[in-house]
Amino acid sequence: MTDRNPDATPRSTEEELRRIRIEKVERLRERGDEPFKYAYARTCAIADARDAYERAEAATDDAESIDLPAALAGRITAYRDQGKVAFADLRDESGRIQLFLRRQTLGDEAYDSLRDLDIGDFVGAKGRVFRTRRGEISLRVEELTLLTKSLRPLPEKFHGLTDVETRYRRRYLDLVANPEVKDAFRRRSRMIDAMRRWLTDRGFLEVETPMLHPVAGGATARPFITHHNTYDRDFYLRIAPELYLKRLIVGGFERVFEINRNFRNEGVDTRHNPEFTMMELYEAYQDYLGLMDETEEMLVAVVESVIGGLVFEYQGQTIDCTRPWKRLSLFEAIREYAGIDLEPLKDARDEAARLAQGIGCDITPAMGYGKIVDEVMKEKVQPNLIQPTFLYDYPLEISPLAKKKRDNPNLTERFQPFIARLEIGNAFSELNDPLDQRERFMDQLRQKEAGDEEAQSLDEDYLSALEIGMPPTAGLGIGIDRLAMLLTDSASIRDVILFPQLRVL
Repeated sequence: MTDRNPDATPRSTEEELRRIRIEKVERLRERGDEPFKYAYARTCAIADARDAYERAEAATDDAESIDLPAALAGRITAYRDQGKVAFADLRDESGRIQLFLRRQTLGDEAYDSLRDLDIGDFVGAKGRVFRTRRGEISLRVEELTLLTKSLRPLPEKFHGLTDVETRYRRRYLDLVANPEVKDAFRRRSRMIDAMRRWLTDRGFLEVETPMLHPVAGGATARPFITHHNTYDRDFYLRIAPELYLKRLIVGGFERVFEINRNFRNEGVDTRHNPEFTMMELYEAYQDYLGLMDETEEMLVAVVESVIGGLVFEYQGQTIDCTRPWKRLSLFEAIREYAGIDLEPLKDARDEAARLAQGIGCDITPAMGYGKIVDEVMKEKVQPNLIQPTFLYDYPLEISPLAKKKRDNPNLTERFQPFIARLEIGNAFSELNDPLDQRERFMDQLRQKEAGDEEAQSLDEDYLSALEIGMPPTAGLGIGIDRLAMLLTDSASIRDVILFPQLRVL
């Protein structure tokens, strides 16, 4: 290995560099050195070695007396050759340490074999931790072992991978070249763990439901279709677990939740990915008002657990999750932010379309009254919802699984939480009247026949379950990916999904 990274040579293609490295693999094997080892007995992570040395320093006035052996392992990310002495950067998941490689210590043969190493290789290094004259904690290497030969070069000079498309498409390179990216996914994991703990502490049972559905349902979305060879029939990838979770409520479980993968055959943008993660819960004997309080309590607890407080920055905006959160009916919000009043119109579709078009909303002839209201909300209301806000009481037409509002049958008992313009979730007082539910499904079928590919299908088995009887129930879905965007200050959903869906090259 030389002091210059051959991977940065403009004249060399990646395939030429790969060929050179394969030749090194062959030479190593000819010498009896297997370049792809089975294991390595490291004594600790790099961060632990650094911490142990700093503690030893703090406990003595004579740093020269510190004798701290360590066997570390990781990837070589930089190398500097100064003749009889060389320096390399070794990185594992916990951090980085400098390797001090001296010919006198390693011996001529081992030192000369460094030329067969490349940036990107995994090595094991045994030696003693010390601090150099320049003040850097390092490992004085006594034995260096090649663990895995890297056959392809890392991004040039290891200065990081900046091309966004390449970062998403080759996430493994992104994680190697930009170690800070791992922090977002660690935070995402802590977020899910905090939510799971909040739920299980309150008696919710975590369950698993099918991902292959004979009938697409549980949400308004266009499904993906797959084929089962043994049964010789088509199935739908899950667009939501809702109808199966509510079957469990029928069966006698009173508090259930699932952290689940869903698939929706829809557009891709900074807030939508065809494959995404949701947390859905259902609670018997609860309604949407009580669940709104619980949702606020849970999200505040999750934010505080992950962030360490309730005030944070998201894309240049200061967000304060301190309770209580603002609450507006959907139509109050439209009056406040869009300047029009759609609530008295009820089913007056044409008048709603005229008012919406008058304020610049894109309204198509296929839109019914409910979808017009929803479009006005998305275009004129949602962009103003910076601080945590609940919108509630949505039109019946766009809420086929929610109970009608007690004092207004044209609306449903439904709410959505918004933070920093992001729709974080969706919740209902769940419809448990099987006769009403059948009528709603039939209306969805009429919309499907009229060309709405997102309308829900008729699920006879689910209706049979409702006819057995489902107690009063409230249900909530939280978008894990969007909440992760919020808590990692990420502008795109692709930044919080390890392997987002991309156009095939």
